Amino acid sequence: MSEPLVVIGNGMAATRFVAELTSRALGRYAVAIVGEEPRLAYNRVLLSSVLAGEVERNDIVLKSASWWRERGVTVLYGHAAVAIDPQIRRVRLANGATLPYSKLVLATGSRPIRLAVPGMDLRGVLTFRDLGDVAAIEAAAAAGRKAVVIGGGLLGLEAAYGLTKAGAQVTVLHLMDRLMERQLDGKAAAMLKRAIERKGIAVELEAATAALRGPGRVEAVELTDRRSIAADLVVVAIGIRANVELARSAGLKVDRGIVVDDGLATSSAGIHAIGECAEHRGVCYGLVEPAHEQATVLARRLAGNAAAAYPGSVVATNLKVSGVNVFSAGDLVGAPGTESIVLHDPGLDTYKKLVIADDRLVGAVLYGDTEDGLWYLDLIRSGVSIEKFRDDLVFGRALVERMAA
Repeated sequence: MSEPLVVIGNGMAATRFVAELTSRALGRYAVAIVGEEPRLAYNRVLLSSVLAGEVERNDIVLKSASWWRERGVTVLYGHAAVAIDPQIRRVRLANGATLPYSKLVLATGSRPIRLAVPGMDLRGVLTFRDLGDVAAIEAAAAAGRKAVVIGGGLLGLEAAYGLTKAGAQVTVLHLMDRLMERQLDGKAAAMLKRAIERKGIAVELEAATAALRGPGRVEAVELTDRRSIAADLVVVAIGIRANVELARSAGLKVDRGIVVDDGLATSSAGIHAIGECAEHRGVCYGLVEPAHEQATVLARRLAGNAAAAYPGSVVATNLKVSGVNVFSAGDLVGAPGTESIVLHDPGLDTYKKLVIADDRLVGAVLYGDTEDGLWYLDLIRSGVSIEKFRDDLVFGRALVERMAA
């Protein structure tokens, strides 16, 4: 008889896990997916494209209903899990139903962080995290309306791009001294800022929000330096926080995320965690690729490979932000003892920075031309010596391979 396996969370991590598990051990488990959102799992990376009208909602669905049926998976979307009882191994849903499990996988993702300032409860103040948020923003946005995006990280810039494409007048407020400070160095961030401003988006750096003002609906964002930015709509995109409430109430070990070991096991027998909700070796990644890597390792373990282990991820960003290609991985700034090779072509609006330590590539930042990003990522992950082709490295894979032939 198949073991009952319950997955709480119906997002990208959960989908990859089920795909990997059923490809390795179809029929070994009776799998049930519990998802709070009232829809099939979809690609969150493309939310800004949906907002911008470049992609239809149906186009970002990860797997069709028939795909799940063919693998014998029960998908309970639109159902919230409200409690876990590790003693009797049951999950309780909001409608009162309970699901037994032999194995439980938590893929509960994350929640958007909300500002701790007055006015966050005003109408017209929204977050940008899921398709529900996209619908709310679409309803509130209109051509010519003034939109303020608080947060100049990846999510905030994606929201700004989508709003601009929808016809809104957009201002981005960012607390730090450069955009995407976690993914880009100062030079690449400055180039990105100029590119975004050329699209008609105003960018204010080192802008700290003091309050959101309005009699019932937001009308302005007040900054700590006493400036006031008019706003018909405010989108708060200042980051995410691991969704750990369910795990904490069940008595699992929780820090910033649900603490897991190299086998993605939590502190409670039979319960695992993957994706944005998981904390591995003190790190919550909050990115798709580490979530996929964790999902694959856990699928291998639950399919019978007890040696499968997750060592952690080299974080990489390879995306189009506001219509501009950017890539980064590893050490972006250059720790003591490293060297940097920089290639900057203002005419082509491209920039490359490679960080080297002990004849190994340990970091890369690319702006504009990101074609070789994944090749650089492979070099970083493998730790191979670049001594023989160091002189050609910054010019890309094609030249290195041509010179080696």
